[in-house]
Amino acid sequence: MLTSRILPSFKRNAFIQAKRFTSKLSASKLQIKKADALKPLVANNELVFGKSFTDHMISVDWDEKKGWADPQLHPYENLSLAPSAVVFHYASECFEGMKAYKDAKGKIRLFRPDMNMARMNRSTARIALPQFDGDELIKIIGEYLKTDERWIPEGKGYSLYLRPTMIGTQEMLGVNPPTSAKLFVIGCPVGPYYKTGFNAIRLLATTEYVRAWPRGTGEAKIGGNYAPGLLPQRLALQQGYQQNLWLFGEQHQLTEVGTMNLFILLKNDNGDLELITPPLDGSILRGVTRDSIIGLAKEWNEFEVSERNMTMPELRDLAKAGRVVEMFGAGTACVVSPIKEIGYLGEDIKIPLDPKDPNSQAGPYAKRFNDAINAIQYGEVEHPWSVVVN
Repeated sequence: MLTSRILPSFKRNAFIQAKRFTSKLSASKLQIKKADALKPLVANNELVFGKSFTDHMISVDWDEKKGWADPQLHPYENLSLAPSAVVFHYASECFEGMKAYKDAKGKIRLFRPDMNMARMNRSTARIALPQFDGDELIKIIGEYLKTDERWIPEGKGYSLYLRPTMIGTQEMLGVNPPTSAKLFVIGCPVGPYYKTGFNAIRLLATTEYVRAWPRGTGEAKIGGNYAPGLLPQRLALQQGYQQNLWLFGEQHQLTEVGTMNLFILLKNDNGDLELITPPLDGSILRGVTRDSIIGLAKEWNEFEVSERNMTMPELRDLAKAGRVVEMFGAGTACVVSPIKEIGYLGEDIKIPLDPKDPNSQAGPYAKRFNDAINAIQYGEVEHPWSVVVN
């Protein structure tokens, strides 16, 4: 009774769902049906992100009265849904992005999968989809990876991108929490995000459109957050910029870079180095890479680490004063994406890269974070963030 008084309504509903359904997704009930014929693999140098998919997939249905059905590992196939399924009309959908890696000894590894599961459960709760046991889904994904192991490309920079997804499948036109849903996982082999190494990007600070707002859905990884960003990104590309720098409010508060978290390394008022990233106020996605960079920076203990707000005018003045050292975006797809220039209100603001190498496309700290995370992902250094599957 005490819990119901202090939790906001959507969190209280999520709590009730978790109590009722979480334990019912079970890896021990996994049913496996392998494909009769296997698809040809794609050579590493021909991989295109999100284009080729493995031989199999995972799917499991949920019903409000019955809970989770037995999970299925089966050949990759199209979904069959009624035109009235709520996912098509009310964006009842969320997903995750994670990767499986093959280390030098041929072992399959996942990078902090517990964080992906926790974030997906937060996303499902936010849009009234069911909760699930993340540890059980990780076990199921492990079986999928062992079944489709040949699709995990070997070599540094190559991996199998995994897309766990949940959709509302109830056949009904009406804005209500779905009474049925489907959880599925697909995978596609991918290569390095930048095939020629780092390519620093130019950003357009977007003042006309807003990606998210505090206490909205920005911290949830739901499909409804992404489609509204397509037009602003197209407009940025037309002006010669690779991505948007999303601003919020009349003060033009910094939030995210395209679909990545934002980091700024600068000299603070005391002349000391400080790594800054916007705080988690409900509008910022809880990135796994974001959390990893913060963790590594605190472990190194070489500069201050702050989760605090900063406005675009503040950043502009700091850059002009020579106090900005580096800027970069961070996410699963690219790990680290260096930033070299920001267009803001008709002015292009230069951001430093590597002062020792005028031809470099990344600063030393961006490189260092990228290399440190890659070393963990590929098992080059032992670390609890790297989980061995086989």
